Amino acid sequence: MIKILFVCHGNICRSTMAESVMTHLVRKRNLEDQFEIASAATSREEIGNTPHHGTVGKLRQEKIPLVPHRAVQMTKSDYDKYDYLIGMDSWNIRNMQHITGGDPEGKIYKLLEFAESGRDIADPWYTGNFEATFDDIMEGCLGFLEQMHL
Repeated sequence: MIKILFVCHGNICRSTMAESVMTHLVRKRNLEDQFEIASAATSREEIGNTPHHGTVGKLRQEKIPLVPHRAVQMTKSDYDKYDYLIGMDSWNIRNMQHITGGDPEGKIYKLLEFAESGRDIADPWYTGNFEATFDDIMEGCLGFLEQMHL
């Protein structure tokens, strides 16, 4: 079982979109029994809130089901629970390492590392560009599956 936790600042835009995209890609490949996929925030600002309307709209436009979701905060124990803790940008990575107390097992990644890029995925909360965010997330998720040879 491959356990993935996608992480962003608030857990209502990028990480929720990544959780939904990866869940969709895994289902299309009939690999649901090989994955556990979730998402979380580094902050407490949006805890309990539903996904951002821009994320919901973009996923609907792409015909990708939104996973049932309310924002939660990442915890130190998530480090032991998940095989991959995948942040969306450098700031998320710093906050994730702060929450976990470091990354001794090398489990923390930036999503676009799987697409052979060190780029950050811009936060559409600020940019309003859910299209670019979706494209980057799709590229990262497909890159992850390719690196896993799935």
